[in-house]
Amino acid sequence: MRDTLSNNSLHPEGGVHPDVRRTSHRPEDPGRVTAVFVVSVHDVAPWSFSRSRRWLAELDARGVPATLLLVPGAWRGPRLPDDPALVRWLHEAARRGHELSLHGCTHRAVPGGPPARRWLNSLLARGCAEFCALDEPEARRRLSAGLAALASVGIVPEGFTPPGWLASPGSFAALRAVGLEYTTSHLAVHDLRTGARHRMPALSHRPGGLGERAGARLMRAAAGRWSGRGRPFRIALHPADLDRPGLRELALESVDLALAAGARPWTYAGLVRALRRPGDDDA
Repeated sequence: MRDTLSNNSLHPEGGVHPDVRRTSHRPEDPGRVTAVFVVSVHDVAPWSFSRSRRWLAELDARGVPATLLLVPGAWRGPRLPDDPALVRWLHEAARRGHELSLHGCTHRAVPGGPPARRWLNSLLARGCAEFCALDEPEARRRLSAGLAALASVGIVPEGFTPPGWLASPGSFAALRAVGLEYTTSHLAVHDLRTGARHRMPALSHRPGGLGERAGARLMRAAAGRWSGRGRPFRIALHPADLDRPGLRELALESVDLALAAGARPWTYAGLVRALRRPGDDDA
């Protein structure tokens, strides 16, 4: 398994659709090592539609392509395919160069599993780690149900981010079986076709949790530092971030710092494809 992320083979424009790429994000110094980063908008569902729209409007204004993480099943309201306005908006976003990706089926944890995984679900994912403890057959059933729901409205994701970034070994096996191209964890992006593991830590708020303010300041500081040093990273935006004072501003400042440092924004799918070596597509 390769464990690397090289910027040298990446196209300078980050693979961004012209409608999203309104400005150039190239560094001024051609000899400088340029960071890459991904911005993901989590928990896209009918109940969070208005908040997802707010996040995407901010990213559109900055010319930053986003990966939208879709929850297709019934979660805090109707299923995603049953909301025509949301479906139309998602297709419009895809036409502008944003990526539509799978983010679980119901975004609710399943009882059972080893005690350590139940503890991780409770502590790190606040009870939403749907794929944290699943065996392969159940993980495959849920993945297939989610993909089928999205396919019913013309959405075919290339990748998957498990809720809470927690996935069991059985879930990893199921992801390969259903034909998805990549998945993500808290510290890396995993190419399911080639086996490459691209180290790329995720920065995320923890609204209402212990250390909320310190974590928010850390996001801003890390984005600025890693961009300047050419280190790849990710920024994760959640609906609940918009409910807490200052979190929206600090997240957007983190994006702005990355752009100002010359870091290149990518979607997950675009980045995974760009990092493959010649011949990997035949793997």
